[in-house]
Amino acid sequence: MTTAYLCLGGNVGDVAATLAEAGRLLEAGGLVIRARSPLYRTPPWGPVPQPPYLNQVLAVAGAPSPRALLTLALDVERQLGRDRAREARFGPRTADIDILAYGDETVREPDLELPHPRLLERAFALVPLLDIAPDIIISGTRARDALARLDRSGIERVD
Repeated sequence: MTTAYLCLGGNVGDVAATLAEAGRLLEAGGLVIRARSPLYRTPPWGPVPQPPYLNQVLAVAGAPSPRALLTLALDVERQLGRDRAREARFGPRTADIDILAYGDETVREPDLELPHPRLLERAFALVPLLDIAPDIIISGTRARDALARLDRSGIERVD
């Protein structure tokens, strides 16, 4: 089975409970969670003023394809109250589930790019990813090398 990595995040409501529920819904959708990073409080990313996020990365298996995984992730977001059509891009959200990688596959479609096209620029995703996949290579780059070039200020593990 292919291992995929999902970055979960949110900054509206009881985010820790929402992320736990996201995990339960992903499992109910047929995924096996192989590993979970700790939760991290992270600064918001993008131009919209908003509160910090909680982020977590899951290693999952069981999705028959990247497209099926995207469909499930979007469905779980909807179940958790996200309405992509009504929110500001990079704005506050109850739940966000990004596919960071699906094995070594490369996908370039209008609504799905893998590995995630901005993963190597985002410390908020790399820090928890490296907790559960310390030797992962993304598009020929060691994720730890990419993280070494980024600002990690404001990223705090939540115990």
